[in-house]
Amino acid sequence: MHERSSVAELAKSLKDELDRYSVGGKLPSSRALVERYRVSPVTVSRALAQLAAEGLVVTRPGAGVFRAEPRAHTARSGDTSWQEVALSAEGATELVPRAVDASGVLVTLAAPSTGVIEFNGGYLAPGLQPERAMAAALARAGRRPGAWGRPPVDGLTELRAWFAREIGGTVTAAEVLICAGGQSALTTALRALAPPGAPVLVESPTYPGMLAVARASGLRPVPVPADTDGVRPELLAAAFKATGARVLVCQPLFQNPTGAVLSPARRAEVLGIAREFGAFVVEDDFARRLVHADAGPLPAPLAADDPDGVVVHACSLTKATSPSLRVGALAARGPVLERLRAIQVVDSFFVPRPLQEAALELVGSPAWPRHLRSVAAELAARRQTMAAALAEHLPEVDLPHLPFGGYHVWLRLPDGTPESALTAAALRAGVAVAPGRPYFSAEPPAAHLRLSFAGVAGRSEITEGVRRLRTAYRETGAAATP
Repeated sequence: MHERSSVAELAKSLKDELDRYSVGGKLPSSRALVERYRVSPVTVSRALAQLAAEGLVVTRPGAGVFRAEPRAHTARSGDTSWQEVALSAEGATELVPRAVDASGVLVTLAAPSTGVIEFNGGYLAPGLQPERAMAAALARAGRRPGAWGRPPVDGLTELRAWFAREIGGTVTAAEVLICAGGQSALTTALRALAPPGAPVLVESPTYPGMLAVARASGLRPVPVPADTDGVRPELLAAAFKATGARVLVCQPLFQNPTGAVLSPARRAEVLGIAREFGAFVVEDDFARRLVHADAGPLPAPLAADDPDGVVVHACSLTKATSPSLRVGALAARGPVLERLRAIQVVDSFFVPRPLQEAALELVGSPAWPRHLRSVAAELAARRQTMAAALAEHLPEVDLPHLPFGGYHVWLRLPDGTPESALTAAALRAGVAVAPGRPYFSAEPPAAHLRLSFAGVAGRSEITEGVRRLRTAYRETGAAATP
């Protein structure tokens, strides 16, 4: 059983038994609980810590764990209805209201219920994460001199130099800022590059988290359609001209959700169009370390071919490691770098030094390339498993592009399929999927689903999950198609 569920179950059992003990009464020892419930000492320690955090027990070092004094509930019920007026009044004076629908982000962060197959996740399953290597890196980092001291606000020089080498070209450590993951990097970039109320061009469809960042910053996302070769240059130029936008956000490599790679010809066109209109290109290079084993050579980041400072590059270690290793980077050249630095410092001061030290230890260890090779092989196998399962069980659904990187596939549903009803039916059938609507900043051209194959425990779950999705489709989608 997974450690997290074991902790939750043990904590519940202990809560149910608390009435056996008087206030101040001593609970069984940790050793006794290990033997009684047949769990690890770590599970017992975490369950007791959970009860202590809830104020149900008190831990006394050297003496044991005791039932706590019940808390008196004297808090009165408040009236927060005034906030509705205050928040609405604020929005009435804004060019673009900053009310944000975070549902498209939350669907990829929510932990599924027991027994539900997770096709909606945005991170590697625990079995694919380099947990031992990260633990060893964290332990080594903790022993570094000054590991708990204040880091440079731009980040550790060695870590900035590593990211600069990864980006390539003529990018230097001096042009890199360490950020708390890719989402933080995108937030900083958009706030630096566009004033509230301004339009920002985005690929259509695109990552809901980026749309949420733009709207929370008071920006107006303007969609530019993309196909299997990436954003369409002729429509990009028209959008710049029509809107006066000065920012494009794009994912040139294994785009989320389509998996598209910006073609070599379009790379030059996109940068040329941005230069022509005096605009920045925010390059979200989130999936470079999730390349599949059977992919060909990867194109360099746009930032590597950009001597003029058009590109602001954002990348992160998070997707290839763990949701909690929130270490990423922004790279830029020219005056914009100072603006990026100022906004990041005001927002968060700096990324905690122990996390930076641990990241540096991890990427410098022999375990790092081994982990990347292992993930590349497993993601390729999982992609093939999902493609085969879809062809067998859901041949009616269109898979327009099979990516050779990233962690998901993007499905176009037959015309007339009710996307929201299918998503709900899938959950009832025991599989969680991401609906397509949140990936569009305007009206979507059709119903879609995004299915992740990285967050499940193994390949057998992929096949079973598609079977369950077929059951849901029969309930909703098949009935809607002619």
